[in-house]
Amino acid sequence: MFRTNNDILLASPSLICFWDFSSVTPLISKGRYSYRLRKEDSDDDENQSNQKTLHIKEGEYYFIPRAECKALNIHGKNAQVTVLAWIKREEKSFIQCEAIAGMWNETEKKRQYCLFLNLRLFDSADQVCGHISGVGGPTPNQKWCIDASIGAHTVNYGEWSFVAFTYDGKEIRSYLNGKFDERQDRNPYPYQDGIFDAAENGSDFTVGAVHRLGEMGNDFVGEIAGLAVFNRALSPFEIMDIHLNSDLEI
Repeated sequence: MFRTNNDILLASPSLICFWDFSSVTPLISKGRYSYRLRKEDSDDDENQSNQKTLHIKEGEYYFIPRAECKALNIHGKNAQVTVLAWIKREEKSFIQCEAIAGMWNETEKKRQYCLFLNLRLFDSADQVCGHISGVGGPTPNQKWCIDASIGAHTVNYGEWSFVAFTYDGKEIRSYLNGKFDERQDRNPYPYQDGIFDAAENGSDFTVGAVHRLGEMGNDFVGEIAGLAVFNRALSPFEIMDIHLNSDLEI
């Protein structure tokens, strides 16, 4: 099962939330803010009480209403963000992008930031992707938002992986198992438009899916053993340090 040195995460002044899903209240985050994830069809934590990971089945997702997680509403020209997660990916019944966590509403053109897998842009598939939007809607002159860092290596099914992305206001960078997953022309991805301000009616914070094409989709199917969000772009050294101080027993 997942273990990490919580002190490394919790000591960071830029940490907003950290869920390890193994505490007495597994859906309430540790760190500066105690934000509670809700299952899309339930208001209680009973289904998580005896689990050590968040197991998301196809069609399921978790969320925090936007009004209840103001610190996760990261936006602005100079905004920075890091999202990292320990995941074990499972196959689903159809091929589609897989959203891990973020504030990302494509339907209403209120995209902000989100950690994805399998974005399937620019001849990619199954890699870690960090998505940022400074405009909310599609990239100008494009059908979709294509502003994302896309790693080079596959996130395998059925094994634990540490996935992350950072945005420092100048470029987006994707990481796999502690390493910057460089890919020519795609990772790092230069982007200086900042993060869109979606105001009061923007996206909720969602885990396991995002709103697109009028409904929730882009499902992630599998287990999440830990999830953290920072309001700063962590350095490559910090990402690797977090990775080296975590341990997974499968």
